[in-house]
Amino acid sequence: MQVNLNGARIEIAAASLAALIEDRGFDPASVATAVNGSFVPRPMRARIALAEGDKIEVLSPMQGG
Repeated sequence: MQVNLNGARIEIAAASLAALIEDRGFDPASVATAVNGSFVPRPMRARIALAEGDKIEVLSPMQGG
């Protein structure tokens, strides 16, 4: 299925948000996630089923001054 990940349209096989994070090599402990504009807490990621056209944001914290 195709989804939008961080603004880029991609093809995925992952069925859940947790699986997508793992498949894409993100560190699950250090990213924030949202699906279709709604924040998804880390404990809920495995329960979030992905669907065609979903808009997913995976954000890493940044440091700077």
